[in-house]
Amino acid sequence: MNNPLGVLSRRRMLESLGHGFGGIALGALLDQENSIAGQEIGSGANLDRLHHKPKAKRVVQLFMAGAASHIDLFDYKPELVKRHGQESDFGEPVEAFQNGLGPWLKPVWDFKPYGACGKLLSQPVCDLGVVADDLAFVHNVVGKTGVHSQATLLHATGFQLPGFPGMGAWVSYGLGSMNDNLPTFVVFPDHRGMASNGTKNWDSAFLPAQHSGTVIYPGSENPIADLRPHKSGNFITQASEAAGQTLLAQLNREHSQQRPSDQRLESRIRSYELAARMQLAAPEALDFSQEPQHILKLYGLDQIPSNFDKEINPVEEVVHFSRKCLAARRMLERGVRFIQIWSGNDNGFPRRNWDSHEDIQRDHGPLAAGMAKGASALIQDLKQRGMLEDTIILWTTEFGRMPSSQGGKGRDHNPYCFTNWLCGGGIRGGISYGPSDPFGYKPLDRENPTQVYDIHATILHLLGIDHTRLTVRHNGIDRRLTDVHGQIIKDLIT
Repeated sequence: MNNPLGVLSRRRMLESLGHGFGGIALGALLDQENSIAGQEIGSGANLDRLHHKPKAKRVVQLFMAGAASHIDLFDYKPELVKRHGQESDFGEPVEAFQNGLGPWLKPVWDFKPYGACGKLLSQPVCDLGVVADDLAFVHNVVGKTGVHSQATLLHATGFQLPGFPGMGAWVSYGLGSMNDNLPTFVVFPDHRGMASNGTKNWDSAFLPAQHSGTVIYPGSENPIADLRPHKSGNFITQASEAAGQTLLAQLNREHSQQRPSDQRLESRIRSYELAARMQLAAPEALDFSQEPQHILKLYGLDQIPSNFDKEINPVEEVVHFSRKCLAARRMLERGVRFIQIWSGNDNGFPRRNWDSHEDIQRDHGPLAAGMAKGASALIQDLKQRGMLEDTIILWTTEFGRMPSSQGGKGRDHNPYCFTNWLCGGGIRGGISYGPSDPFGYKPLDRENPTQVYDIHATILHLLGIDHTRLTVRHNGIDRRLTDVHGQIIKDLIT
């Protein structure tokens, strides 16, 4: 029926309303889909929503300070066994960090296959064998320098120079907090001290200060510095401390209102407020007394010696590294977003790190055994709780070590090729990606190595972040974790 006046009939009006309701319903469904994609955005996040649906929401970075030897732990090279003791010949001029171009040196330990994947692991890291089918090894990672400080910064911040945010700070900035009573980014340094660059590895740099890593020493008398009053402050009561915090908050707010363009104070205020909330939440998170005996045994913490030897030894390393791993699990299940666990420090000689110029067996043996026990326990513990599926674990070190010997028992720096491994959070387990050459000197395919930026880009992707879109304008440049580089390693992703 013609309707020249454009008057809506009752039927046409209901049809139009129906279409409108359908549009509303469609819009609601789309919003629901978007909310699913952005479900892991936390409070204080600087992303409105995630760029795509995430496979993970938490990260643990295990950092071996000093440069762990890939060819003695994870990347077995029969050719080195065959040519052990022969004069090394790389087929090209090699710039060694020290005088590390001696004869070929075979792996100092035997390798055995583990898991259904048959991954070959050396004796000190055999505890990782039980989780071998969960691990993805990347054997063709390349660095840019053989200098510890610069190479460490590259892995920790994406840049070789200081002044850039740590990876955990970027994740905190982008995704925000899942527990406002605990830090979003937590750092467990080596119990003996910090690695090269110290706090620069986890500083927020030009990001707001609240995104810096919070340093915690699990198992120590004072795990978090300045969280509680000093022993000499016995005159401080809960009431007086609360009153002081209230007054301080008032003064800070008044000061901030007079300087609205200065965000440094706002960041500091947030840090103080977090510290106040942590006084209740952090001690409980670090209290192992409620952990059942079978969990303590899993981590090797069921029988802790009353005294340790002065020399570095496997038992001591298990205790210290496993404490950090168990504390990490407790922090993760309480909503901490990013945890960095360090093994090895930068306190000189005798070595208490992975920089084994003199003796691989002496240095790597205890450190590797402690790391493998703690890391394996953490993976198993997360898996049995259903948390591994959305938690990424990254094992890394600043560079590898040369296949040639230094002084007969040691190895020099090798920035030309080394190993990372990942597991959980959307990572395909039981695979080895990107082989190195027969000597472990450089990637087998020298035209297509894995860059540190690629590791970072892949982790951000699994967290639901496009690494090219998480940027901050600083000094006229849109800065990001991956600089102008980075490719997602699709073969690692489920």
